[in-house]
Amino acid sequence: MAEDNSTKGKNSLLDNEGNISEKLESCLKHIFAKYCSPPLQLSSDDSDYTLLSPPPDAYLTEEGLQKWALDTNGTPFSEETKEEVIESFDVTDNGELTFMGFFQLYQLQTENDEEETWKDLQKHGFDRNLNLVKKTA
Repeated sequence: MAEDNSTKGKNSLLDNEGNISEKLESCLKHIFAKYCSPPLQLSSDDSDYTLLSPPPDAYLTEEGLQKWALDTNGTPFSEETKEEVIESFDVTDNGELTFMGFFQLYQLQTENDEEETWKDLQKHGFDRNLNLVKKTA
């Protein structure tokens, strides 16, 4: 059986130990930063292809979480899914998803269904080389 090389090697989402690769982490920071609070202050000269990075202690409000879910999956999370996210991953004292929680969510998803993570990345403008190739919402 031939090995699928589309997700192997330098463009793999997980490293040799099964952890999120550095390149995927950069992509996740960019995606999280688009929806986080406090919001990023972008200048008009920021390139459409510049990777964003969330501020320290950033989190997703319920509105940010639902906007991310809508942009990623086409629909917002159900109450049940939202509660599951809050119970399963790192959140603030107010129950808002932190970047660590977002990272944990993607670690679990990628371990279980790497192709689903690739789909998410594509929706947010990344190609199979984990490069930002188009501006998204």
